[in-house]
Amino acid sequence: MKKMKHLFLAGSITLLLAACSTASSTETKNRAEGVENTAEELIVVRLSDATNLDPHFITDIPSANILYQKVYETLVKPDENFEIQPGLAKEWNVIDDTTWEFKLQEGVTFHDGTLFNADAVKATIDRLLDPAVGSPQREKFSMIEEVEIVDEQTVRFHLSYPYAPLLSILASQEGSMISPTAISENAEALKESPVGTGPYTFENWISGQEVSIVKNPDYWGEEVSVERVVFKVVPEDATRLAMIETGEAHINDQVPVTEIERIEDSDTMELYRTEGLAVEYLGFNVEKKPFNDVRVRQAISHAIEREAIISGVYNNVGTLANSAMSPKVFGYSESSKPLAYDLNAAKELLKEAGIKEGYKISLLTSDRKERINMAEVIQSQLKGIGINVEIQVMEYGAFIEMTNNGEHEMFISGWGNATGDGDYNQYNLFHSSSHGPAGNSFYYDNPEVDNIIEQARQATDSDERKALYEKVLQIELDEAVYVPIRNYEHLAVSNKNVSGYWLNASNYLMIEDVKITE
Repeated sequence: MKKMKHLFLAGSITLLLAACSTASSTETKNRAEGVENTAEELIVVRLSDATNLDPHFITDIPSANILYQKVYETLVKPDENFEIQPGLAKEWNVIDDTTWEFKLQEGVTFHDGTLFNADAVKATIDRLLDPAVGSPQREKFSMIEEVEIVDEQTVRFHLSYPYAPLLSILASQEGSMISPTAISENAEALKESPVGTGPYTFENWISGQEVSIVKNPDYWGEEVSVERVVFKVVPEDATRLAMIETGEAHINDQVPVTEIERIEDSDTMELYRTEGLAVEYLGFNVEKKPFNDVRVRQAISHAIEREAIISGVYNNVGTLANSAMSPKVFGYSESSKPLAYDLNAAKELLKEAGIKEGYKISLLTSDRKERINMAEVIQSQLKGIGINVEIQVMEYGAFIEMTNNGEHEMFISGWGNATGDGDYNQYNLFHSSSHGPAGNSFYYDNPEVDNIIEQARQATDSDERKALYEKVLQIELDEAVYVPIRNYEHLAVSNKNVSGYWLNASNYLMIEDVKITE
C-alpha cells in the first residue's frame, strides 16, 4: 500500500503548487498574533444575499462563502498556500490508481448531535451522486463509483478511472459533509437550514437582509475567536464602505476597485489583496440566435478591446486573461491566444453572417458596479461595428437563475475555480454534460472538446494533462465561446481594529483566527 499524507497521486503535486496565492503585506498584519479580542460579534457586509445554503445545490461563491469551513467542513482542506491538509479525514492512503482510503477524525458530531463517521461520509456522497436528487454538482464527482465503509472510522472511495485531483475536489465546498440525519429526515430543509460539523452553527437567515452563524460549543477542533458572525446584505457600495470606515461593520469582501484610493487614504480602513484562481469573461449562449453562428461570436470577440476594460473599468486590479483558465490553475497555458482586436475582421464576419447595421442584442450582467461599467464599455465598443447592445442588469440571485435556465443571450460572468485544477475549470464550464447550473452557461456542445476534457481528467501524467488542456483551450478560443477579460485579484477591506482574517485563492473568507479590538 502506498502511503499518501498531504500528497496527490504521482505527478499532480504540481497542481497545488501552481495554485498558491500571493498576498500583499497586509496579510502579515491581518495574521498578527497576540491581539486581544474584546468584541463578540463580527459583521461582514456584502453586495448580495445567498441563493441557497445546501452545498449540493450552491452554484455561486457568495453563498458558499457563508458556510465553507465555517458551518460545513470537508474531508481535506487547502491551507493558505492551497496545499491539501487533513480535515475531517486525518490521513489518507492510495491503495491503487482507483482506490483511495480515508481515516476519519474521532469524536466529531454534527450540529444536530449525529455522529460523524463512515456512514455519514457515504450518506453525503451517495446523495450527491443520486440522479434523483438532481444536484448540479453531481458531474464534478462522477468518477466516484462507490463509497465503501471499511469500519466506523474508515472509508474507501472506488473510482471508475484514475483521477489525479480527487483531493482537491473533496476539499471544495461541494465536498462538504452533511448530517445523514438531516438528509434522511428533511433534505429539502438544507436549502435554508444547513447542518454540518464546523466551528459555527447556523442561526438564522432573513432573506434579503442577513445570515447569522454562532460559535459551536461542541466543536471538535480549535475554538474560534468570535462568538457570532453576521453576513449583512448591503447593496450600495458606498454604504458598505462607510460602515467599514465608521466601525459599524468589520469586513467587506466585495470591494469596488474604484474605491481603492479612498481606502488607502483612510485612517480607519485597511485593504487586503491577493491573486485568485478565477477568470472574468464575456460569454455567449451558443444555443440562442445569433450566437449559434460562430462568425457572430468571432466578430464580437474581434471588436472587444480587452486592455481598455482592464485599465478603464478595473483600475488595473487583476491582469489581462488569455483564456478561461487563470495562471494559478494547473493546466494554464501561456500560448493560449484569444482572437485579436480587429474591427475590419469583425465587420467582415458580421457581413458574412448576414447581420445588418443596427442589429440588437441583449447583454446580461449582475448588479456589481464593475460589471455594469464593463457592460457599458462593451456596449460602446460594439456600437463601432454596428451592433446595438441593450444592457440587462439583474440582482445577483436573479442573474444566477437566468443563466442556470438558459434565458440569456450574451452575458458577463466569471468562474471561481475552487480546486486549482484544470478539470474543475474545463469539465464544468465547457463539457456538454454541465449545461446550466453545473457551470456551462454557454450551453456549448462540442464532441471533440468533450473527448479531450475526459482524457485530461483521466490522465495521471501531469505533462499529458497540460498538453490536453493547451489543445482544448485554443479550440474554445477559436470557436469564440467566450471572450477572456481578466484574471482576478481578490480584494477585501476591513476596519483597522480587525486582524486574523484572510481570503484564500478561491475567494473564500477565512475567519477562524479573526480578532476584533475596541
